[in-house]
Amino acid sequence: MRVVLAEDLFLLRDGLVRMLEAFDFEILAAVESGPELSRALAELEPDVAIVDVRLPPSHTDEGLQCALAARRARPGLPVLVLSQHVEQLYARELLADGTGGVGYLLKDRVFDAAQFVDAVRRVAGGGTAMDPQVIQQLLSRKARDEPLGRLTPRELEVMELMAQGRSNAAIAERLVVTERAIAKHTSNIFAKLGLPVSDDDNRRVLAVLAYLDRG
Repeated sequence: MRVVLAEDLFLLRDGLVRMLEAFDFEILAAVESGPELSRALAELEPDVAIVDVRLPPSHTDEGLQCALAARRARPGLPVLVLSQHVEQLYARELLADGTGGVGYLLKDRVFDAAQFVDAVRRVAGGGTAMDPQVIQQLLSRKARDEPLGRLTPRELEVMELMAQGRSNAAIAERLVVTERAIAKHTSNIFAKLGLPVSDDDNRRVLAVLAYLDRG
């Protein structure tokens, strides 16, 4: 799998390169600034871009904006964004086109190699990988919403894992229950939230995230 990586901190960038190569990813470019990222994405056409939100020269959201511009030029380009802090606006921008192949992780997640590599592969495959802290903040903000208030504690737990991009099978394994039980929970969640039922993992993730982020 071919990767373009953008991270301005040398030690983190070098560590990510070594980690990804250990899992058989091919690093096409590892850059440290917005202009370098734009060129690499345009010229190299990677399978996935892993991008720090804040890059030189502006150190604001230049990495995210470069990635979004490349995604507009090449619709569906998988982009996994890394951030130091939870910024719901960044997550919203990333999800704005309503398609998959996107992820938003806090940098702390990269220290768990298996979790990070799983997120990269999920995004590269057209899926969605959202940081649990982003989901928790969205859930907290919507806690008084009447439909959300009708969910049971187990359904809330299932919805949080669903919004992270996990399949029914992965959720069942995590919660140590049957896949059939998770299917029942997800059906109840969609019914209570008034969302269209879908068997497509990514579509249902986007539906849940859109619900959590509205208002």
